[in-house]
Amino acid sequence: MDTSFLEISKSIQSVHAEWRQKGTYFDFALVFPDARHPSYRMKDIGSICVGQRGSDDEKTLSQSRFQIGDFLDLAISPPSDKDEPSTSYADR
Repeated sequence: MDTSFLEISKSIQSVHAEWRQKGTYFDFALVFPDARHPSYRMKDIGSICVGQRGSDDEKTLSQSRFQIGDFLDLAISPPSDKDEPSTSYADR
């Protein structure tokens, strides 16, 4: 629970060299059960960019209110995906 977003991204980058490119974004979201409905909710909790220091680099799962039973959603976007917005869903 005390793992930072930067530590998580470094661990993932060790598996795939392409994700080490400067400008690659790691967007984190928390997925958790909705207490009022039989469904799940999603909340964006942070984003980091390879090669740039940011305020979310040292943010931990516990600071994001992550609890046992929650899911962590991670979207990894290559540099070109963030620089040029997609015009169609075919690119996804």
